[in-house]
Amino acid sequence: MKLLSSISIVLLSFTAASQTGGNLEEREDRLDSLLTNLRDAKNNDERKERNRDFKAELESFVEIQGAFDYKFTKLQTVGVIDSPDNLVRIVNWNIELDDLSHEYYCYVLRFNKKKYLHTELKDISFGMPSQPTEMVTQDNWYGALYYKIIPIQKGSRTMYTLIGWDHNSSLSQVKLLDVMYFSGSNVKLGSPVFKIRKTTQYRVFYEHSKKVNMYINYEDNRSRIMMDHLSPESPSLKGFRSYYVPDLSYDSFTYEDNKWVLKEDVIGVNRTEGEDQSVVVLNNETGELERREIESEWLTPDDVNAPGGGTAHVAVTPEEQEIESKKTIKQPNELDSRINKRDKRDPNALSSFDKSKKAARKLKRENRRRNRKS
Repeated sequence: MKLLSSISIVLLSFTAASQTGGNLEEREDRLDSLLTNLRDAKNNDERKERNRDFKAELESFVEIQGAFDYKFTKLQTVGVIDSPDNLVRIVNWNIELDDLSHEYYCYVLRFNKKKYLHTELKDISFGMPSQPTEMVTQDNWYGALYYKIIPIQKGSRTMYTLIGWDHNSSLSQVKLLDVMYFSGSNVKLGSPVFKIRKTTQYRVFYEHSKKVNMYINYEDNRSRIMMDHLSPESPSLKGFRSYYVPDLSYDSFTYEDNKWVLKEDVIGVNRTEGEDQSVVVLNNETGELERREIESEWLTPDDVNAPGGGTAHVAVTPEEQEIESKKTIKQPNELDSRINKRDKRDPNALSSFDKSKKAARKLKRENRRRNRKS
């Protein structure tokens, strides 16, 4: 009986270790070694073969329930993001091929009614539209790297807003917004929750120049997705997305009535309004420096009480500035035309000696009158 009890304890301990990840540190070491080999590959054949080895090891890793909350410390080129409600984890990575295109790989780890599930998203982007507009499943994924996950409530269902990046092409890259939700053991992506003016979209793609980076991320303290507004480098390039860049203005999405609603031309600030901040100032009475707490508040440029004196700042392109300057050229009125009327006299008939000639003629006339009188 004692021997059987000891065996039972050992088996239970081994099962618990496999479920909680007692050997996951060793598994991460193997993953790190395989990942290093993958990143050192010199051509497509090597990359694909080494990626298969890495993917097989990672799939074995995520089958263990302990992988859900394991703290990765070594896989520097693998993205691991967790939802704030601690119910979903995404593990994804990419490989760059010889033609500079990218392939994406992703596992979604989650709990469904306390049951641990892991699902692979399969990138088939080469056989589907580059920017799909409808719902997709784990078997027909468009491929991307996700770096932010935001839980939202749509009716009684919890969904997860995703912010991601796609290499796209040699000239442009893409930032994207999508929504992930679950139906049984299936993972689905895309839902009509993004309201942009009068239209509603399943997901949103922002294609822009490869030369710049578009900022788009979630602000927890304001419960909004904040992002750069994109414009073409010049008006003539409108519609050519590889020439779109941030124009120093900002937009945001705010979740209202089960929709992410676009707000255009919003103000981007680093601190929450009303939050105190500490500054060091000179005390004029004592002549010593002292620390004071001041209330942080946003002063708009067009506020007459602002330090700038109430001037509205509007960014314009050089082309727009030229158009505006032409509009503001003053048209001469009737009085101006009389004042500025051009002298029509013949310049050749004018002389700097006109006054002396007139004086001589006047003197001759006076002399003739005197002679007649005498």
